[in-house]
Amino acid sequence: MKRNNHLVIMAGGIGSRFWPMSNEQRPKQYLDILDCGKSLIQLTLDRFRGLIPMENVWVVTGQRYADITREQLPEVPVENILLEPARRNTAPCICYVSWKIKKRNPLANIVVTPADHFVADTEGFREAIAEAMEFTAETDAIVTLGVKPTRPETGYGYIKADLSFSSSRKKNVYRVDAFKEKPDQPTAETYLADPSYLWNSGIFVWSVSTIVNAFRVYQSAMSKGFERLSKVFDTEAETAAIDEYYTTCENISVDYAIMEHAEEVFVRPIDVGWSDLGTWGSLLKQSERDGYGNALIGSNISVFDTQNCIIHTTENRQVVVQGLDGYIVAEKDGTLLICKLTEEQRIKLFH
Repeated sequence: MKRNNHLVIMAGGIGSRFWPMSNEQRPKQYLDILDCGKSLIQLTLDRFRGLIPMENVWVVTGQRYADITREQLPEVPVENILLEPARRNTAPCICYVSWKIKKRNPLANIVVTPADHFVADTEGFREAIAEAMEFTAETDAIVTLGVKPTRPETGYGYIKADLSFSSSRKKNVYRVDAFKEKPDQPTAETYLADPSYLWNSGIFVWSVSTIVNAFRVYQSAMSKGFERLSKVFDTEAETAAIDEYYTTCENISVDYAIMEHAEEVFVRPIDVGWSDLGTWGSLLKQSERDGYGNALIGSNISVFDTQNCIIHTTENRQVVVQGLDGYIVAEKDGTLLICKLTEEQRIKLFH
């Protein structure tokens, strides 16, 4: 039933590889990187409209982003915006919000998603989420979305699915054989040739009872801490108690903390034009390009003898680029970045 459906948007990252567009004061999830009139976190919320009641939407983000979250997502109840006093990866934030949801609704069914993904086929995505939520509402299983690879990507983790048979409850849901780390290029090419390998989207679906029990089993210390604090949830004492406890939590992802240990883990494959938009290169792949492979995001950009570049401006200034091949050109607040796409992993060293 939809009244039991909950959405958790994880919005604590800073997206430093999108500098100079993003920074610690205004991370990429709060930016209109696609130049479509909405930020990534607003687009994320839009994908779930009709599936999740607005009163059941939760956002977990850093304390410094409280105001911008409320400004960009005014439909989300203020009390559902949980503020992390420190960054501790995904496991602590999921454990915290899971105990919050459990206290409100022990029958809750939850989808957890990052705030900064891109999805081209919204309807296909919604269909997959609905199927996964129906499955977890009826079982004690964990379901993750696995993206059908389109290239030998070395920047994503992978899921190996058992495609020999699907679940008896949902024909598009398969058991997970293994989670794989980000591969090197030869391994990624091997994965691409094998249909049982999928990109790990980092989007999870589970009932609140399933995830809370998983934390009790595989992360007992963390679980006991948030369970102990649950008695002060929704009181004036909650903020101080969370601020004190949160920084003691292990810095660990939910993949390592739960997913690699849990037994009843399934995957729902999707082919919906998904990207995690983690790099300028990924934004180039998802953007509309001209006949020379250039993505021009801005109001007054001209290019000559230029190909395979992404040029992103935010000021109403004329930008003219000539003679580049495979470059990032990005301008924000008077800061200009010009960098080879093949060297963008070094961007964090520039600032």
